[in-house]
Amino acid sequence: MEFTIKTGTPEKLKTGTLVVGVFADGKLTEAAAALDKASKGRLAAILKRGELDDKAGSVATIHDLSGSACERVLLVSLGKADEFGDKAWRDAIGACAKALANGPADEAAVCLADADVPGRAFERRLQQLTCAIADATYRYDATKGLRKDKSPRRGARKVVLLTANKISAAMESAIKRGQAVAEGMALAKELGNLPANICTPTHLADTAKELGKQFKIKVEVLERDDMEKLGMGSLISVTRGSHQPPKFIVMHYKGAKGKEKPVVLVGKGITFDTGGISLKPAAEMDEMKYDMCGAASVLGTFKAVARMALPINVVGIIPATENMPGGGATKPGDVVTSMSGQTIEILNTDAEGRLILCDALTYAERFKPACVIDIATLTGACVVALGKIPSGLLANDDGLARELLDCGTASGDRAWQLPLWEEYQELLKSNFADMGNIGGRYAGTITAACFLSRFTKAYKWAHLDIAGTAWVSGEAKGATGRPVPLLSEFLIARSEAAGS
Repeated sequence: MEFTIKTGTPEKLKTGTLVVGVFADGKLTEAAAALDKASKGRLAAILKRGELDDKAGSVATIHDLSGSACERVLLVSLGKADEFGDKAWRDAIGACAKALANGPADEAAVCLADADVPGRAFERRLQQLTCAIADATYRYDATKGLRKDKSPRRGARKVVLLTANKISAAMESAIKRGQAVAEGMALAKELGNLPANICTPTHLADTAKELGKQFKIKVEVLERDDMEKLGMGSLISVTRGSHQPPKFIVMHYKGAKGKEKPVVLVGKGITFDTGGISLKPAAEMDEMKYDMCGAASVLGTFKAVARMALPINVVGIIPATENMPGGGATKPGDVVTSMSGQTIEILNTDAEGRLILCDALTYAERFKPACVIDIATLTGACVVALGKIPSGLLANDDGLARELLDCGTASGDRAWQLPLWEEYQELLKSNFADMGNIGGRYAGTITAACFLSRFTKAYKWAHLDIAGTAWVSGEAKGATGRPVPLLSEFLIARSEAAGS
């Protein structure tokens, strides 16, 4: 998709679809007011008839509006003017993006960025608008045969972002960043949506290598023998039931000068999770192909960061394996030794994500990181606690947690912090090892993070539980690409802070 930004008013612009925002009480934005004047009040008259619902994100199409050079005008409701804020803004740009992606016009012009959103600078609005429009174009076709849509592709391919402001380099940069984040989300979505017989640990490793070639990212892939030599007994215990070889993927993006400490991203890469010997119920088990969305988000974020050429150092670590039952599979009650030397009694083989992450978190120490963030579809308890709106956040450093929360708000990819109090550690006690891998019925998201925290004492660390946000179920089933926007925003902010 091609984006350009122009200064001007909309009434003389020749395009297939022109998008303008209006408020529920009939108040017109500057762009809508220009159209209304050119049409001699027809736009206001149409709104007065109730053609557009008051709810933010509602849309209505007007064809051949008099006084306008465009083929059609897409009106997008911004909700009530006195209640306009971040939620209404996100609903409006989401509706705009969906309409353009599915509409008949090849070219479109969008006049939404000038809407003054409290707390959001103009460049921020441009970035988010661009990302939303580009992200809406994603389609999954990889494994469709006869059902693959062979009709000519609909949707806008060229989009002009129209503003009354003078164009600046910062605006151009914001648009490029929005496109880069959308590219990263598309990669994360594609990997998540692929079936597990295609998106294997080897496929994840190959994807990392392809990114390495495209963007000059250094990629190392450790094999089972390498993991054994490193003493990754916890990770290897999860791999024992699978015929697919495990992979331990390490990626190095070096955008900063000198020896600046890297941010390390660790993504859970369980490419299919049966639960192992602690077998899951059959219902919705197909969705366990999404158990590698943490890994997918790391790969997607690397693509976004490299596309933006951010001046920052980032290391990505992806432990990748299936979790399968079988004659060689790890059994409940087995005790394994992690890379850190700590022993773990495996009370439930379906709590496997933390078993592969703990060795990856120990491995991360060697990079002397500025901070480490792990991303994992870790606990169903997180979905129960927070639903599917925010990701769960736990951290051993409140400053790092605050950064991530603020970046989640800025990007619209929000997180919510849960406590990581020492009292919860008591729930991981084991009679036969240093710890058990589960903490009982209560506070499952917190005890999972408590388990991981035992392997992160050497650095600042945060954990994102994306079990509720990485994909949606039902008729719209599919990966969301989250938390690529949050992680990208975090790395943008870090790179800007380092350069200031």
